[in-house]
Amino acid sequence: MNKRPSKVTIVDVAAAAGVSFGTVSRVINNDVHVKSETRERVLATMDRLNFVANRQARFLAGGKSNVIGVLVPDLGTGYIGEIIRGIDGELVETNYDLMLFTTHRTAAKEANYVANLAQDTVDGLLLVLPRNPVDYTGTLTQRKFPFVLIDHQGTGEDCPAVGATNWQGAYNATDYLINLGHQNIGFITGSLDLGAAVDRLEGYKTALRSHHIPVRPELIYEGTFNQLDGYTGANRFLDLETPPTMIFASNDVMAMAAMDAVRERGLRVPEDISILGFDDIPQASLVRPALTTVRQPLEQMGRVAAQMLLEILKNPDSKPTRIALPTELIIRDSTAKPKDRPG
Repeated sequence: MNKRPSKVTIVDVAAAAGVSFGTVSRVINNDVHVKSETRERVLATMDRLNFVANRQARFLAGGKSNVIGVLVPDLGTGYIGEIIRGIDGELVETNYDLMLFTTHRTAAKEANYVANLAQDTVDGLLLVLPRNPVDYTGTLTQRKFPFVLIDHQGTGEDCPAVGATNWQGAYNATDYLINLGHQNIGFITGSLDLGAAVDRLEGYKTALRSHHIPVRPELIYEGTFNQLDGYTGANRFLDLETPPTMIFASNDVMAMAAMDAVRERGLRVPEDISILGFDDIPQASLVRPALTTVRQPLEQMGRVAAQMLLEILKNPDSKPTRIALPTELIIRDSTAKPKDRPG
């Protein structure tokens, strides 16, 4: 029985070309410090031996993978898709590939991924809505491993991050609702261990206080950004003796689920109760009624984060940047004056 031919390795190439293991690795990574005649000899040897450079070989002797790791909490929403579209659009003109990992909103899994990827798999990391980055950003910074947080304020001045003006967006939206005539506004939060969710809640509270409207605990439902929380939170509000005339959800998928809960009660949006979301994912303009929401520039967030990471890879000693992109209130059909309000 014939034995299967063994795979040609980087070690075989080094021996056949009469150079060191590290020299072959530098040729694979297009290191400019390799003499042209040596480079040609190594490339000719690789061709003669039918050697195909794989990513693992590039890590050897300090090589690079030309891969950017992207950690996301899940793949179930347009929110994630828009950010990834921005990242991919920025990387397409570079030599870097994108490798995607899902953490399923588990802090321990996120930390393990970061530790493993930063050790021997990718050249840099983009972390979307990270759960608890304080657990590892210090180590990454100390090791000078390139990373950027997305939709996060960062964990300090040395932490590169791209986010949005979440507090201002929620404040402006709540202020708009109050000016429409709404006094009882139910609010469904995101995961309150995330800075973006806390900022949105605080923006809502501050707008109420600025209009001398008390913050009522029964009108705040603690959610997790998951669709089910929009449905459950809306039902909780509708069960109150005096239900709110308006429900503000911390993201669009919860807002759409709140719409379903309202309809199941035989009520209409916005004639009986108004609904407002946050993010402006593509589906927000397609549901009926079209969803009033706070637009985050999601694709731009992805692009800017990728640009920042590429700059860090190019200039490792560059000063970390923290960017907050502006939000915008997008008024559509799911909000109106409360029923008892004239006009």
